[in-house]
Amino acid sequence: QVQLVESGGGLVQPGGSLRLSCAASGSFFSLNDMGWYRQAPGKQRELVASITSAGMTNYGDSVKGRFTISRDNAKNTVYLQMNSLKPEDTAVYLCNIQYIRGGRGQGAWGQGTLVTVSS
Repeated sequence: QVQLVESGGGLVQPGGSLRLSCAASGSFFSLNDMGWYRQAPGKQRELVASITSAGMTNYGDSVKGRFTISRDNAKNTVYLQMNSLKPEDTAVYLCNIQYIRGGRGQGAWGQGTLVTVSS
């Protein structure tokens, strides 16, 4: 069993910043890609950012230059630093990890953390 604990969401004014964290625990051989997705009401889930175990990053077009993803492999934790937030960034942000257990690749989702950007 793998558990993901997310934190850091909340209410912020436009132009503000937030930092999300997602810590993975449980039984797995290794963590591969880690990432953040978001889902706004009435919209499809979309990739925000992802990072490989080697540190290579990928960002959704709408957040490039404003968000930064990073990870601490010793803590099995992925972070999302969000700057210059806009009202359209309002969504539930979900952590996703890809890991190896029992010789098989598997994935897990966090429960989600709400980010609201509003004045």
